[in-house]
Amino acid sequence: MRTFSNPILPGFYPDPSICRVGEDYYLVTSTFEYFPGVPIFHSRDLINWKQIGHVLDRPSQLNLDGTPSSKGIYAPTIRYHNGIFYMITTFVVSQTGARKNFYVTAEKPEGPWSEPNWLKDAPGIDPSLFFDDDGKVYYTGNRQPPEGQKHAKHMEIWLQELNLEEKQLVGPKFSIWDGALQVAHAQESPHLYKKDGYYYLIIAEGGTGHTHAVTIARSPSISGPYEGNKMNPILTHRHLGRNEPIVNVGHADIVQTQNDEWWMVALASRPYGGYYRNLGRESFLVPFIWEDGWPIVNPGVGKIESEMKRPELPEYRYPAQPYCDHFDSETLGLQWNFIRTPREDFYSLQEHKGFLRLSLKKESLTNEDNPSFIGRRQQHFSFLVETALEFTPSNEHETAGLVLRSNEDFHYLIEFSKKEENEVLRLTSQENGEKTILKEVVVPVEKRKYLKIEALEQDLTIRYSSSTSDNWQVLLEGVDARLISTDVAGGFTGAYIGMYSSSNGKHSKNYADFDYFTYQPLT
Repeated sequence: MRTFSNPILPGFYPDPSICRVGEDYYLVTSTFEYFPGVPIFHSRDLINWKQIGHVLDRPSQLNLDGTPSSKGIYAPTIRYHNGIFYMITTFVVSQTGARKNFYVTAEKPEGPWSEPNWLKDAPGIDPSLFFDDDGKVYYTGNRQPPEGQKHAKHMEIWLQELNLEEKQLVGPKFSIWDGALQVAHAQESPHLYKKDGYYYLIIAEGGTGHTHAVTIARSPSISGPYEGNKMNPILTHRHLGRNEPIVNVGHADIVQTQNDEWWMVALASRPYGGYYRNLGRESFLVPFIWEDGWPIVNPGVGKIESEMKRPELPEYRYPAQPYCDHFDSETLGLQWNFIRTPREDFYSLQEHKGFLRLSLKKESLTNEDNPSFIGRRQQHFSFLVETALEFTPSNEHETAGLVLRSNEDFHYLIEFSKKEENEVLRLTSQENGEKTILKEVVVPVEKRKYLKIEALEQDLTIRYSSSTSDNWQVLLEGVDARLISTDVAGGFTGAYIGMYSSSNGKHSKNYADFDYFTYQPLT
């Protein structure tokens, strides 16, 4: 039996949404405070995926200024209709929870995508679009029930027609379902489909944590009433306990292949070193069939497995991505992200060819700003990161190095700096907003410096060299990576690893040149 391994997108790729165009499949995920927003992937076999761009790749499309961590872009949905791709999503503005919903369009999935079409009077989160046979288009989302919440986090799914010419919602709003359980909470992530004369509504409920679940209802009329499936939830792992290798399964979207197979993408997490989910919520794939008018997910098993039978589609592999980025390209690779929207040219691939230059900005990692940071997702339990940088600090405020980040209040910083007349290498932890120096050593004054992070699951070893990449010394062993898990740090994102420089509030014209960045999984 030919099999594939889950997840199909390892690391922080939550809230997957999928669509098919002929023999091509496209998938998008949430990005929260990171820029560019909403990565878009292509596949022809549902197993091997290649990122082809970002939907929101211009500051005019995505203003993340001052956006707190785990706010920003929530739960995108991708759809295709009559030659046009649509991506609709929620922008959560601030800690107060203000939400705005918008959609963008493109003729090609790699872009360019349009400027946002902001929707008026569209409360709630997790919007989706459904294109009906009669040419009408419908919006679904979640909101608090108009008659009031019956219990904590009680939400409902609502529906309204969308006029694509006016680019606004029109007509009445319909309350169509509030979930499968009488005390269900956080009803969200609605997606509508039509099959055999029924409208099917798939949602998530139970919250995106351990009690996450996928449920379904149907109706012969798009506005309802909707009948819940008596076998709900159709997918969850909450009853399997916390020792399962895959947990918090939910937030699903479905697709029918050209061979009439049905598959579901959903988010889930893989704890390791205890119930710690450093990689955040990842994208998984699971088959289902229709039986008596309802989906049966992974028949005979009923859960997502780490190893599963492949779809009946021709294998379509992309060339493997290199472990090392030598920064020889004209533009940054698609794996790299900023924290919030960059408003100035603080990085360059041209000023020192073959290097990534990071200017020292005043902003630091501890505020809701756009620091001089370029990072990528952690995607494996165990990994090796290595970089070489050319940097000479002028004073104790100037720093440059590597970051292991969850958010402003939880991260590790490995930075070269200056202390009195010496150059030093310092490892600090930021835990619940409190900074602690874990180790500091004096290093030789060398322009070229090397850093290495070795992660063996939750155990980190930090190494450095000040002359060559063959003379590694241990800065500190036994550093606990659980600090940057969502179970310690909170929030909805996964761990990032990146390059960083700062002048920590002071004006500086200095910079750090990174020669390469290696990220290599360890088995």
